[in-house]
Amino acid sequence: MRQSKLFTKTRREAPADEVSKNAELLIRGGFIHKEMAGVYSYLPLGFRVLQKIENIIREEMNKVGGQEVLLSSFQPKENWEKTGRWDSMDDLYKVSDASGREVALGPTHEEIIVPILKNYISSYKDFLLDSLDSPLAIYQIQNKFRMELRAKSGMLRGREFMMKDMYSFHTSEEDFEKFYDKMKNVYKTIFARVGIGHLTYLTFASGGTFSKYSHEFQTLSGTGEDTIYVDEASSVAVNKEVFNDAVLKSLELEKEKLVERKSIEVGNIFDLKTKYSKPFDLSFTDEKEQKHNVLMGCYGIGLGRLLGTVVEVLSDDKGIIWPESVAPFSVHLLALGEDETVKAEAEKIYARLQKNNIEVLFDDRLGMSAGEKFADADLLGMPYRVVVSERSIKEGGVEIKKRNEKKGKILSLEELLNLLKS
Repeated sequence: MRQSKLFTKTRREAPADEVSKNAELLIRGGFIHKEMAGVYSYLPLGFRVLQKIENIIREEMNKVGGQEVLLSSFQPKENWEKTGRWDSMDDLYKVSDASGREVALGPTHEEIIVPILKNYISSYKDFLLDSLDSPLAIYQIQNKFRMELRAKSGMLRGREFMMKDMYSFHTSEEDFEKFYDKMKNVYKTIFARVGIGHLTYLTFASGGTFSKYSHEFQTLSGTGEDTIYVDEASSVAVNKEVFNDAVLKSLELEKEKLVERKSIEVGNIFDLKTKYSKPFDLSFTDEKEQKHNVLMGCYGIGLGRLLGTVVEVLSDDKGIIWPESVAPFSVHLLALGEDETVKAEAEKIYARLQKNNIEVLFDDRLGMSAGEKFADADLLGMPYRVVVSERSIKEGGVEIKKRNEKKGKILSLEELLNLLKS
């Protein structure tokens, strides 16, 4: 993509009403546009990042047999009344039409997916899929809505946000626990692939009214809203809300070896048991014609929150440092100066990069100083900066530098291509 054709522009100053680093950098770079507190639109660069995160998550969900759907955002009031959440969920958006009919604007989708499954599940035979290692698991990637009154953390706390939610359905505790443990590792893989695995811990948290524990995935960050206690040797942590001697004993953790850290929750998984299947009588008959409620698990990741967390923890005083797996483009190609030879060489390199299927943002803008282009490249944070200048041409190639390196090096075009393709 030619940067001269990109309708967005970078900004030198941070928005006055943004206090979070992630939103500040993303808005300055033209990745997102703030509509109101907790609500952002994705612009071309930001949407490319979001799509890459989405595809990583989708690949991992498909690997464990997940079946993708897209469920309605409008949800019947009566479904929420059946589960008792119409009146008990404080952040639920309730929408009325001109006739006075009320619906919920979906913050989550248990109240939709469970009634749907009633049309397809009645016997244990309905759970016998191609592989016993792949139970019935249904997921979607979709916008959610929550009446968040403290939307002050940029992408980390939104009123409208994109989320991946998966729901698994089981006939036995053994089947559920096997899949639940598998999902712990799937989540670790996802966070490693987006570049924050080394900072993210499986964290024990309160399971609420229906489970002893839930499991969060918390990424270390000094600006995080959560406090966790980390056992660095085992890569396990405990949320402050469940931090007591009894819990530590049950988890075989030694208090003196735990380190208190601030963190951002980037994902969570829950054992729902029959909390949602029971109100809707989602049940099955076993081999002896005995009736049982279906057991459920749920597994969530907020895509925008994950994107914001990557920016929050992988950035410096100059801008964002995107991991290669989710960067909008692999290469930021800069043509410096107005010399015709430089322009021609940059155009040639741009064409070769595209021909080799290397994603490249080409800064072909005229009337920009080298300093302005370098500052924009640091702010936008592509993994590799490739510079074409009179000096680089004289030295027989282009200058390439990783975003997190201080100095670059001169490579020939062929060496550049080999490096980027590898």
